[in-house]
Amino acid sequence: MSTDLTAFILAGGKSSRMGTDKAFLPLNGRTLLVRALDLARSVTSEVGIVGDRAKFAAFAPTVEDIFPNCGPLGGIHAALRSSSTDLNLILAVDVPFATPALLQHLIGQARSAPQDGVTVARTPEGWQPLCAIYRRSFAEAAEQALRQGHYRIDRLFKEGNTRVIEEVELKAAGFSPEAFRNLNTPEDVTKAEERNIDS
Repeated sequence: MSTDLTAFILAGGKSSRMGTDKAFLPLNGRTLLVRALDLARSVTSEVGIVGDRAKFAAFAPTVEDIFPNCGPLGGIHAALRSSSTDLNLILAVDVPFATPALLQHLIGQARSAPQDGVTVARTPEGWQPLCAIYRRSFAEAAEQALRQGHYRIDRLFKEGNTRVIEEVELKAAGFSPEAFRNLNTPEDVTKAEERNIDS
């Protein structure tokens, strides 16, 4: 269990394609929020939620966006500004296939690259910034981008300041890129239930 790491669940999305709040969507008997909290608590006792306090404060300490309606980058920025640890796991609420072992791998890679502001995987689907490790200092670049109206997270992944974990490295460590797959539609949930991810 890490003591130098805080985990934040990003739960403030609009869930427009799902048609209902993803956080409270059940998957095999547990909501996506409970799943994400359990996963985060498998690697650290310091776990918070980024989202609406009225909805989430009963589940964990909750942080609200400083720059509202700016997408996930706004959530990452709010999380890092509130954090008291250098290392921070950012985990979207709708990534149910990630495992404690995968998170520990990301954390280990971040610890071995102290010069890098972010440790992030890149799969055939692209960057995976919503299951990644950010140093608190990344908040500076995030705030600058937000103030300029730039909300794409991957624009901030600069050479020399980013520990990139490519697909071949993930597979060599025993992880599938599928672990980063998120749920956007009711059909995605049905497929996830059919896969019986808790077995």
